[in-house]
Amino acid sequence: MQVRDNFEIKNLTTFKIGGRVKKLYLPETLEEFTGLLRELDNYMVLGSCSDVLFSSSGYSGNVIITTEMKNFDIKGTRVYADCGVKDPLISQKVCDVSLSGLEFLIGLPGTIGGAVYMNAGAHGQCIADVLVSCCLFDKQTKEVVFKQNNEMDFSYRHSILHEGRYILLSAEFELKKQEQEKIKELMDRNLTFRKTIQPSLAFPNAGSVFKNPENDSAGRLLDKAGVKNFDLQNVKVWDKHANFIINKGGAASLDVLELMVKMYNAVKDMYTIELVPEIIYIGDKSEKEEELCNILYKTKTQK
Repeated sequence: MQVRDNFEIKNLTTFKIGGRVKKLYLPETLEEFTGLLRELDNYMVLGSCSDVLFSSSGYSGNVIITTEMKNFDIKGTRVYADCGVKDPLISQKVCDVSLSGLEFLIGLPGTIGGAVYMNAGAHGQCIADVLVSCCLFDKQTKEVVFKQNNEMDFSYRHSILHEGRYILLSAEFELKKQEQEKIKELMDRNLTFRKTIQPSLAFPNAGSVFKNPENDSAGRLLDKAGVKNFDLQNVKVWDKHANFIINKGGAASLDVLELMVKMYNAVKDMYTIELVPEIIYIGDKSEKEEELCNILYKTKTQK
């Protein structure tokens, strides 16, 4: 298992922002992963670091990255995948054997762990539609447990994993046989949509900034509130979709938080709607960052 001390985490994040973390672990097997979870007290578990904003001041705890845990298996219409399996990879692999249900993962830059955590979805599909069961680590008992779909508390961008007691180890999915051409057509539509509307990782970003309010679109609200014009020294709102922030180069976590608050206030002032961040903030905060996080997250930031 790779272990790195005083690691500059921005090298792994899609935002290309973040200071040094005390220690970084990259387990390759479920046994190594569960061993770490039993051994360590203060840690953060992440996959592709695609929906996070890491503090430029760093993180004084341990970080476990799951992306070296790449095992998966396809048996008939059942798919079993470790938490670190990349979303586009598993989407393509099930397409290769004419299985439908994970087409929406083709354009996501994350892992199965993150996808289950946030009940990822797009274009009428989501994780909750196809997940059968999860193998989880229970942080309270330090034991491995299993939960069925109906025990995962799935809702929009939410699962039981948000409560903090459980960590996903692996997941099992039930897919449907489909003509491969139809699967490929849907995957191509998903990719075309993302390339047309959303920034590629050539423009460092962390995906959607805010969650969609019920029966509405955060992007629509932000657009109407005029935030596409928001362009600060190191960060700006993406000009093709108002719910994305781009790191123009050399941005710090404070730059992003300041822009997020400007976006948040613009929508609140126009619609009296308080948007909820989809990006997760992690790390040690300055006094100013604490103030901004209190506005955006109502003090519920990761520490």
